[in-house]
Amino acid sequence: MDKIKVTRKTTESKIEVVLDFSPLRSDYRKYIKTPIPFLNHMLEHIAWRGGFNIEVNMELDEFMLTHVICEDLGIALGKAAKEYIDKTDGAYGYGDAVGIIDEARARAAVSFESRAYASIEYNDGIELCETVEGMDTQDLETFLEGFAQGAMCTLQIDVERGHNGHHIWEAVFRALGTAINRTFEVSQARKGKTSGVAGKIEWSIE
Repeated sequence: MDKIKVTRKTTESKIEVVLDFSPLRSDYRKYIKTPIPFLNHMLEHIAWRGGFNIEVNMELDEFMLTHVICEDLGIALGKAAKEYIDKTDGAYGYGDAVGIIDEARARAAVSFESRAYASIEYNDGIELCETVEGMDTQDLETFLEGFAQGAMCTLQIDVERGHNGHHIWEAVFRALGTAINRTFEVSQARKGKTSGVAGKIEWSIE
């Protein structure tokens, strides 16, 4: 499967996310269009480390609320990732990775098992600024939580080292991009299998 397109529309926003698995474009950054430069930069890291193109187009109502943008985009991106996992026979559906830059190091682990859970932990001694590059730390966390909701995945982030806020978040999103890349890997040995031992979940509602 070469491409997944997801559109999420509410009264607050309309967000279109495309995951394009053709070779990474040299100008891949130009296709990531949110009104928040640092959020675009974080998505660039996911695309670069994940090895796939991300396209984002966004329409907002009259209020540009950063929290809404981060949450809704996280959900939409997570949904696109889940659709790819569900439609790709043999995809691992789980992966983990370490992201580093200068003094900062973070780990990310992802498992697509229809269990929406996000955990973001910081080692003792790490003091995050409330804002970095014009973004609230809370909103960056909200994006990650939204991703787990949309993907119905377990996402665990551990920030192990760092004192520069920009570097810390770069390490986090580098780790996430590489972990997602590993969830998308396809193995012949995994054909017909799910990423969790519970198998495919079936519901009966009366």
